[in-house]
Amino acid sequence: MQRMHLELRQLRVQYPGRPKPAVDGVSLGLPAGGIGVLIGPSGCGKTTLLRAVAGLEPASAGEILVSGQAVAGPGVNVPPERRQIGMVFQDYALFPHLDVERNVGFGLDRRTPSSERRARVAEVLALVGLGGSEKRMPHELSGGQQQRVALARALAPRPRLLLLDEPFSNLDVDLRERLAHEVRGILKAAQATALFVTHDQLEAFAIGDVIGVMHEGHLHQWDDAYTLYHRPATRFVADFIGHGVFAPATLRQVGDQVIVHTALGPLTDGAECALPAAFATGLCEVLLRADDIVHDDDAPVKAQIVRKAFRGSEFLYTLRLATGETLLAHVPSHHDHRIGEWIGIKAQVDHVVTFLREGGAAAPPMAAFPV
Repeated sequence: MQRMHLELRQLRVQYPGRPKPAVDGVSLGLPAGGIGVLIGPSGCGKTTLLRAVAGLEPASAGEILVSGQAVAGPGVNVPPERRQIGMVFQDYALFPHLDVERNVGFGLDRRTPSSERRARVAEVLALVGLGGSEKRMPHELSGGQQQRVALARALAPRPRLLLLDEPFSNLDVDLRERLAHEVRGILKAAQATALFVTHDQLEAFAIGDVIGVMHEGHLHQWDDAYTLYHRPATRFVADFIGHGVFAPATLRQVGDQVIVHTALGPLTDGAECALPAAFATGLCEVLLRADDIVHDDDAPVKAQIVRKAFRGSEFLYTLRLATGETLLAHVPSHHDHRIGEWIGIKAQVDHVVTFLREGGAAAPPMAAFPV
């Protein structure tokens, strides 16, 4: 079993006077050199969790371990300054009256000889692509460069763990995604272990080895991006990640396979499995992503375009079947159809994921069943 560098065990953070915990029973592990990302809607608890790891919020229950050592838990509360954890904030928090060299060197031990300090500052500035910028002032730098300086400052003391709280939120969209890829390269080159909070899924996919989806204080899934998208563990994850809808369907066991019957026809991903007892009625909902629906003029199933959004290389069509169900579809932008037009569509689903139909009595509606 791979040893975890950062480990949370049933962490709970409860604010006084609040009826529900901000973080409730969260467990996760991040190996050394790994990059974890927490995403979720506003108020889901992701920033509170990050602050608890940093020591800025007390843990009400559970444990936090860094490098195998408890920094929070029963009878343990290591103060923030002794956790050897670096932080990068969304507002950069650079000192405007200090040049880049003194900003980056601010967190280094004052007892370190000045020559060693200068060498370390030059090393991390080169790592973030700002070599030779030591004497520049923060106001002379672009937003992306200021964020790199903040990252260099956090890396300079060689922290055991780096925490990043929405560090790109003040930047424009194009720069955010590009900088996320660059920061991932920087963190990997530094062999740093990092936990990152964002509300932007593209950022999360660009930077994270593993991504956690949070909602109302709970961690619903902690997995790689591909698995989150194609094998969501809960209905919330399925709804939150990517574009998709839940379409009514019926499950039926045929030999060693479970067939999902939908308005678009039968679906199966070919895996041998048995129909779980929770789905005994056969009634369910199937997750259909926009990229599962293919435009095909020759397809027998037709759908009416009720809305379309131009995305450059493609349209995101909102479609309505004759039976009333609504679907989403990504269609190449040279297929420019009018709203109200009927087009042929078919389902091309590699990973079929079903959920108990809302209100079903056989099992909780959150239960997911990958076919």
